[in-house]
Amino acid sequence: MSASTVAVIVVAAGSGMRLGHSEPKAFVPLGDDTILGIALDAVLGMRETPSIVVVVPADRVDEARARYEPLAAAASAPFDVVTGGATRQESVANGLAVLPHGIATVLVHDAARPLTPSIVFDEVVAAVRSRGHGVVPALDVVDTIKRVDAHRRVLETVDRTELAAVQTPQGFPRRALDAAYAAATVEYTDDAALAASADIAVDAVPGDARSFKVTVPADLRRAEAIVAERTGPGGARRGGLPRIGTGVDVHAFADDPNTPLWLAGLHWPGERGLSGHSDGDAACHAMCDALLAAAGLGDVGGVFGTGDPRFEGAHGEVFITETVRRVREAGFVVGNVTLQLVGNRPKLAPRRAEAEALLSTLVGAPVSVAATTSDALGFTGRGEGVTAIATALIVPA
Repeated sequence: MSASTVAVIVVAAGSGMRLGHSEPKAFVPLGDDTILGIALDAVLGMRETPSIVVVVPADRVDEARARYEPLAAAASAPFDVVTGGATRQESVANGLAVLPHGIATVLVHDAARPLTPSIVFDEVVAAVRSRGHGVVPALDVVDTIKRVDAHRRVLETVDRTELAAVQTPQGFPRRALDAAYAAATVEYTDDAALAASADIAVDAVPGDARSFKVTVPADLRRAEAIVAERTGPGGARRGGLPRIGTGVDVHAFADDPNTPLWLAGLHWPGERGLSGHSDGDAACHAMCDALLAAAGLGDVGGVFGTGDPRFEGAHGEVFITETVRRVREAGFVVGNVTLQLVGNRPKLAPRRAEAEALLSTLVGAPVSVAATTSDALGFTGRGEGVTAIATALIVPA
């Protein structure tokens, strides 16, 4: 497996005086863990396992390493803990200094936003890669905003249509962020402001209401209520049980002998293709149905439309990629998928490993593929078509 080119710096070096605890904020208990531990859960739930650098107070380095390094190791995530600086900006700089070579995208996340969902991290990474500059998650400002003077007298109403409440993680190309930190001469309140001072473009993408910052006791009580709601007796995750879906798809072989065969995401030269509005890939369609069913999102026909001209001749990877995106948006990650092909041809064995590798990459989880015949029974036994049966396991993100 190739090393990830993504890193997340988790800033957890603040004292948290306004929270009213004797512990540094990141080490304040939250549920059966700490604020930092809950934040790391989300980082470790990312689709692409990142390198992680945690920045903590000097007297907490050993504690953080002993407590959280085994969790990162279990997820095969490179992990380091460094001492924070006198300011947030210094703490981030300390984290940047120890990033491994080969990191191309850096996310900076405040541990004080422990309930940020994993999908926000994934979407920031994708946006940085596609746009090539800074990206921050942000929420629209819905309250009426007033500008006031030193005596709290209202001076004017501010146009909120141009305002956004910025959150973390904030993502940047690694080289650009390194250069911005190297050139910084003043302190900024967040990485986006520092990047902008170095003429790095920064875009806003949709944030998440769960990414609120724990600053005062009321924020902590809100976070505790959310964590308690999603856990049951003994700390067991409520709603954390896996969900299973089954998908079945059937396609007949096309009348035109020149129709290419696409099955399990692969092109099969020399084999007659399957009929269908798209490329007729029964295997990929069955996988999509299984994933959609597990997440309660309907089926391929309802989601994509059998007559939609956008999908005429589309290959299976188009459907799988969009299906996985919808499953993740619904709050789930894929555990694994099993796929059974029923038919006389093509012969799967020579390309089984190739199919499994491709489909696993598309799904972001292990996919196992098997094949069988129907002993000359039924339409598959007569060589009239192919049946695909898929079972998908998903778990709450």
